[in-house]
This record gives sequence, C-alpha cells and structure tokens, in this order.
Amino acid sequence: MKTQIVVGIDIGSLSAKVVVMDSKKRILSSEVVQRGIIVDEAAAKQCLITAMSKAGITPDDVDYSVSTGYGRALPGFGDKNVTEISCHARGAHFLNPEVRTIIDIGGQDSKVIALEDSGIVHNFVMNDKCAAGTGRFIEVMSAALGIPLKDAGALSLQSQNQAKVSSTCVVFAESEVISLVAKGMKKIDILAGIHHAIAERVSGLSKLAGVRPAVFMSGGVAKNKGVVYHLERAIGEKIFVPEDPQIVGAIGAALYALDVILE
Repeated sequence: MKTQIVVGIDIGSLSAKVVVMDSKKRILSSEVVQRGIIVDEAAAKQCLITAMSKAGITPDDVDYSVSTGYGRALPGFGDKNVTEISCHARGAHFLNPEVRTIIDIGGQDSKVIALEDSGIVHNFVMNDKCAAGTGRFIEVMSAALGIPLKDAGALSLQSQNQAKVSSTCVVFAESEVISLVAKGMKKIDILAGIHHAIAERVSGLSKLAGVRPAVFMSGGVAKNKGVVYHLERAIGEKIFVPEDPQIVGAIGAALYALDVILE
C-alpha cells in the first residue's frame, strides 16, 4: 500500500511554518520562514515549496493538507483549516503526551491552553489585544537597547542586579527602558527586568487558564532562554521546550490532515 502524505501549514503573523508528515506519523520535513511585520502569501508559498522539496515530494504527492494560524483562510493553503488553539494542543500532546498546559508566545499574541488528560482542550486564555507578553515586546525593547534579538535571552541571564520594568505597555516600557539607560543601569540588568515583566504577564494568563504539569512551551519566544527561566519561576513549574517550538502548530495541523485520510 502506498504511503500517504499530508501537510500541515501554520501561517502566523510573523512567520510561516510547514510540516510534511506520512501516514505513520513520521515528520518527513519542516520549514520556517520569517518575513518582516506580517507574513504574506509569497512567504507562505516559499515555505510550502521548500518543505516539500526537502521531503522529496511534489504537490501531486500530497493526499491532504490542513492550514492553521492567522493566515489559515488564505486561498490555496489547505484543503481544510483548523484553529491554532486546537492545532497547538494536538501538536504539543503528540510531542509530549504528559503535557497538560501549553504556553504559546508568538510574535503578536500569547496564549495559555489547558488540556484534558486525553489531550483535548479544556480551557484557554489569549492575549491578542496588546503586544505585552509577546515576541513584539522583546523585539522593541531589544532594539531600544541596541541588542540583537537573538542574544537578548542569554544576555539577560547574566544579570546580577535585575532592573524593575514596571510597565508592560510597549510604548511606556520603551520610554522606561530609555530612562533606565540614561540613569546608567547596565543593559543586561534591564534585559533581565524586561524578561521578568513578560513572564509576570504570561503567568497571569496561566493562572486564569489553570496550570497543571507537565508545562509545554511553543512559539518562537520559547527559544529565548531568559523568558523560559523567568516563566518557570513565575509559575513554579519546569517547562518542557521541544527541539523546534515554532512548528508545533504545523505538526498539529498535519495530524488533523491524517485524521481525514485515515478515517
């Protein structure tokens, strides 16, 4: 019998992610494409084509595809679309069946998803009205400090005297950061304060959703060791971060595609 192939496509606000999976639930390839302030159709197509090329397949080899994320309704992406909440839950539970709480921090929003023991969504809380507690917050603050975004997390862990960043609003926090620099505060201490502020914001969402171990973190911000460090202390739980936290939603989408062809 021919091995069937599905594709999961997660088109977020700042990046597109694609996972190619076979009917034995093996991930054949994955791809992530970052693109400026918002991901457009061209970036999503580039991501899809690259992922298929890495898997050694063509569009004709794909039996079914599911899209998720902000851009899930873009024409030409997915035979079906599923919400990102469902896809992140499915992907996280697939990677770690012990997961009961998912913290997902993306470029423009953050969400906490509580799972039943079976892996289905029990509750979720989402922050999508403000950049506080998102990747955008870290990006703006890092730029204000003149520090590359990729280095911010590791540098923040070197702090011995964490600054207090009281505002979680991007506009006011940026002014606060500039003021702290003017007062001679070390940048690594300010970074630590920024990461702590984000952790406090997200831990507030966690309390609303309900936190049970194991706790799993997805999204691009999960690569930031400073955020993970402060979040673990804020919620009082160890956080499991997968090898590639950005493709969790795309994995979930691929699994939903498998449901269709295997039913």
